[in-house]
Amino acid sequence: MVSSRIGAFALSLLALSGCSTGPSFVVRDEPWRAEEERACLASGMVREEPPFVTVRASLGGPSACGALTPFRVTAAAHGAVTFEPPALVRCPLVHALEYWTERVVLPAARRHLRAEVVGIRVAGSYSCRPMNSVSGAFLSEHGHANAVDIAGFVLADGRVVMVRTGWDGSWPERSFLRAVRSDSCRVFTTVLSPGYDHLHHDHFHLDLARHTGDGRICK
Repeated sequence: MVSSRIGAFALSLLALSGCSTGPSFVVRDEPWRAEEERACLASGMVREEPPFVTVRASLGGPSACGALTPFRVTAAAHGAVTFEPPALVRCPLVHALEYWTERVVLPAARRHLRAEVVGIRVAGSYSCRPMNSVSGAFLSEHGHANAVDIAGFVLADGRVVMVRTGWDGSWPERSFLRAVRSDSCRVFTTVLSPGYDHLHHDHFHLDLARHTGDGRICK
């Protein structure tokens, strides 16, 4: 339903309620999202690779949420690194997660922890909700299946490095997590970490939103 109180700018916005009884959110008119997703699908960079990458029929929620062709990602690096639980994301993010795992996470763990990462703890991926779950805010990148929240990393030797405790933990854990945060900014357009605000004290938020200026937010 278009809200008459939003004014002229509202012609490009749509006020919707979140998943059934969830908080309300506002949706921007952003044609680039569908265009970008179709280009990704047509490029062949992302393909179904059961059981690691599979296509989902839908993600649920109002029509403003979700993706044209959503994917369920259970693992990256040819199955060597599992996502726990699987991430529900759109095509461009599938490719970004694969690249990030192989080019950022694995090298950082080898360098700072002298270990291999075999699992990544996912705190959140697709979720049809407003930003920061604040009613009346714009639809979150999570609602577009364009974001993941990472809570921790499982190592082959049995150790688990959680963002919440490792950020100010031992020197190797701190170095590893800060290297991941820093290098993630080369892959994603938004990277938010415990140093940003209290809402991100226990995870990394990674997404592929479009921003003005230099096009990236890394905090």
